Amino acid sequence: MPRSLAFRLTLAFLLVSLVGVALVAVLSRFITVREFDRLTEGQAKSSFSANVSAYYQAYGTWEGIHQAFRQQAPAPEQPPANDEQPLPLPPPGRQESPRFGLADPAGYVVLPAGSFQVGKRAPPRVLDEGAPLTIDGQLVGVIIETDAPPPPGPLEVQYLSRTNQALMIAAAGAVLVALIIGVVLARTLTRPLRELTRATQAVAQGQLEQTVPVRSEDELGQLAVSFNQMSADLARANHLRRQMTADIAHDLRTPLTVITGYLEAWRDGDLKPTPARFEAMHAEAQHLNRLIDDLRTLSLADAGELTLNRQPVKVPNLLRRVAAAYQHQAEQQSIALTVQADDDLPTINADPERLAQVLKNLASNALRYTPEQGQIRLLARRQAGGVQLQVADTGRGIPPVDLPNIFNRFYRADKSREQSGGQSGLGLAIAKAIVEAHGGQISVSSVVGQGTCFTLVFDI
Repeated sequence: MPRSLAFRLTLAFLLVSLVGVALVAVLSRFITVREFDRLTEGQAKSSFSANVSAYYQAYGTWEGIHQAFRQQAPAPEQPPANDEQPLPLPPPGRQESPRFGLADPAGYVVLPAGSFQVGKRAPPRVLDEGAPLTIDGQLVGVIIETDAPPPPGPLEVQYLSRTNQALMIAAAGAVLVALIIGVVLARTLTRPLRELTRATQAVAQGQLEQTVPVRSEDELGQLAVSFNQMSADLARANHLRRQMTADIAHDLRTPLTVITGYLEAWRDGDLKPTPARFEAMHAEAQHLNRLIDDLRTLSLADAGELTLNRQPVKVPNLLRRVAAAYQHQAEQQSIALTVQADDDLPTINADPERLAQVLKNLASNALRYTPEQGQIRLLARRQAGGVQLQVADTGRGIPPVDLPNIFNRFYRADKSREQSGGQSGLGLAIAKAIVEAHGGQISVSSVVGQGTCFTLVFDI
């Protein structure tokens, strides 16, 4: 049975917490036992030092200390060195910690401990590691200790047992808290993924426009932003595809209706063939042919298979060629068509026929929307790393609401002039596809009532 990501994350958090808690518990117990041993050892050593110091201050000698501290013998008969009352000795039968012994300043053991016997000289290493015992600034002995610590007493065992219980309870509480936090974190981390999963499933079922909430600015938030953008682009592309299909059907149906209408009328004998009617049918057939050619060009561009016959192109010559093709029409419309380009412009590596197609389309549109006494300029200038071409007119301009869509297929800013001049509505989309196939860029700027300027930029 597959496990969910939330379950795996929770399990991972729990395992990490268990390892952390175990390490902390082991380290805490080790430190606690070590410090407790140091504390008890220090206390025992201080008590031992106080007792032997009291004995020496009371009697001024170490004689008899062995019997007083280790056996139930009475204190030495000699009186104390001063008139002070001697401090009480340890009660009969009390055994001081066998870990500590005492040596006199000469290094001879006066109070045995472990393997150190009375009257024997302690090894120099033991004396060097021992604690000097001074009274009134005078060295009177050295406290020595054995290597083996004494076994813990009942109180010590009870203390360590309670400490272990407290560590176990704290560890169990930490594991429980870690489990709760792990579940919360896992659900929080996987929530955006669950939302993305539901959204992608909806997209797979055909509901393309989906939006998921962006809950953070991390990688998951960036993923949600990317998905929302992808979903919006996909929905827009699907809408454009449907609209383009409807536009293609409309543009195909109109000329076919004209042609089939004439043919049916001739078949039924309602009309007689005349040169004007043949000319009308021929014009509609040409419109169909142009539409099919434009659709084929766009399909090749979309597939990245648009053929380009690249060669060095002199931009001024290309602009003059386009101007010459439309000069007569411009004169008939009383429009000034001019070329402004320096002859020393660098050549560009491009397909001259394809670029001429783009410029002719832009010039044709400019002539269509520029009134009498207007002006159309074909310009070329050098810019950093490339060449800039412009087709500028003083026509009616394009409303700002239409500018973002001007290069969309079958989009017409002037809805009242559909199919004007046999146009397919694909000219600007084709122009953009050709320019981008050359690695260039095309853009448009326009002011209503003042004119429009299309700008093409190509790298040298």
